[in-house]
Amino acid sequence: MKLLATSLLAALLALPAMSSFAAAEAAPAKAAKPDLVKGEASYAAVCASCHGADGNSGTPAYPKLAQQHPEYLVKQLQEFKSGKRKNAIMQGFAATLSDDDMKNVAYWATSKKAKQGFAKEKDLVTLGERIYRGGIADRQVAACAGCHSPSGAGIPSQYPRLAGQHSEYTAAQLTAFRDGVRTNSIPMSQVAAKLNDKEIRAVADYIAGLR
Repeated sequence: MKLLATSLLAALLALPAMSSFAAAEAAPAKAAKPDLVKGEASYAAVCASCHGADGNSGTPAYPKLAQQHPEYLVKQLQEFKSGKRKNAIMQGFAATLSDDDMKNVAYWATSKKAKQGFAKEKDLVTLGERIYRGGIADRQVAACAGCHSPSGAGIPSQYPRLAGQHSEYTAAQLTAFRDGVRTNSIPMSQVAAKLNDKEIRAVADYIAGLR
C-alpha cells in the first residue's frame, strides 16, 4: 500500500512537467523575420533587370514594386510559382525562389520609396476619377477606392497599392481579368468584366497620377 501511494505521488508530481513539455511541443514556431540583406541580393539577381534597381520599373509593361505591400508580393510570387497566375517569364523566375526568398524580396521591395507617376490622358481623367472614386452604379461596378483607398495606398495584407503604377500595366491587368486571362482574384474578375476598353484606359490613367 505504501509503495502504491509513493508511485501515485510521483506520477502526480510529474504531471505539471509533462503538461509543460506538451505545451512547448504544441506551440507554433515563430516565423523568421525577413532578411533584407538577402532580399536585396535575390532581388538584384532575379528582379532588377525588369523591375528597376530600386523597385521602380522604367518600362511601362513591368510594374513598379517599390512600396508595394509585402503580403501581396509574396502571394503573387507564390501564385506565379504554382501556376495559379499565368505568366511564363514570371513563373520561371518564381520557380527559383523559396518561400523565405520570396518574403525577403517582398520586404526589401516594400522598403524602397515608389516614384510618383502621372496621368497622361486629360480627356479621360474625369471619367477615370469618377469610376475610381464612385464606381458605375447602373452596372454595379464598385468604386476602386473602396478597397484600394482614395489615395491608392491599398490596405496591407488585403489589397495592393496602386498609386503611381504605370497605366499601361494597370490597363493590361484589368483587361486580363476581364478576358479571363488572369484568374487569381475573383473580385477583380467580376469588376473588370463590366468595364469596356475606354473605361479601363481611363481608370488606369487616373491611378497613375494618384499620390
